[in-house]
Amino acid sequence: MEEQGAGRARWRARYARPMKKSVLTRYRVMAYVTAVMLLVLCTCSVLSRFLGVLDKDVTLVVSQAHGLLFMIYLVVAFDLGQKARWAFGKLLWVLISGTIPLAAFFVERKVVREVSPLVEDAHAAPVEA
Repeated sequence: MEEQGAGRARWRARYARPMKKSVLTRYRVMAYVTAVMLLVLCTCSVLSRFLGVLDKDVTLVVSQAHGLLFMIYLVVAFDLGQKARWAFGKLLWVLISGTIPLAAFFVERKVVREVSPLVEDAHAAPVEA
């Protein structure tokens, strides 16, 4: 297991580029927003379709809002994947996780643990004039 960790460290040192913290922050925000909106959409669907408690127009508005936010999530996750130089399969899993209720929460935590070492520390090197 230790050998695998050393291999990842060598790979990151050779291929992965340092990225700004804002790239990871954008991904985290959109992952949470998209996941919460998907849960709200599922709840609205159940309430309107099976229980008849909620009007179908509310579900329509929530589904359109989720669709718009999901498209933004795709762009932000793709940007993070390109900067972290993920393989296609990993990128695809992260993109698809936004469509599975609760999966985005777990995938987001894993992505943050993996990408955090690639984030530049803004306070590490002072800017010279």
